[in-house]
Amino acid sequence: MTDAWGTVTAVDGQYAYLRMDESGCGRCRQPGGCGGNHLGPLWCGSPRTFRVLNPDHCDVGARVQVTVAEGSLSRSVLYAYTSPLLALFAGALSGSACGGEAGAIGGAMGGLLVGWLGLRRAQRQSQHDPRLQISIRS
Repeated sequence: MTDAWGTVTAVDGQYAYLRMDESGCGRCRQPGGCGGNHLGPLWCGSPRTFRVLNPDHCDVGARVQVTVAEGSLSRSVLYAYTSPLLALFAGALSGSACGGEAGAIGGAMGGLLVGWLGLRRAQRQSQHDPRLQISIRS
């Protein structure tokens, strides 16, 4: 499991809105940590808020531990980087074979679009999979 800490900012029925207190995994000073927690504020100036199931009925202001299933983060990153890149290369190669340089440019753009659309479709399909959802750890 990948864990981080957040604070409940609002409660809506069975859901809670969480403001994440950390912008990384929290391993910045540990061996193997990337130091991303220091870079997070540069790109995410405003606090990130997420809507998650609230099975423990935590109240507003409660500090909770948030967890994501083991491996789901690394799989998501792998797919997000490799799918569009491979689609871009495949489109450029096929476009180059059909139409030279102009075909390669068009094929690369088309491949990138196909890769992006594939990621969007995969995101929509996995959006309701409980194994991939963020949850509050008791």
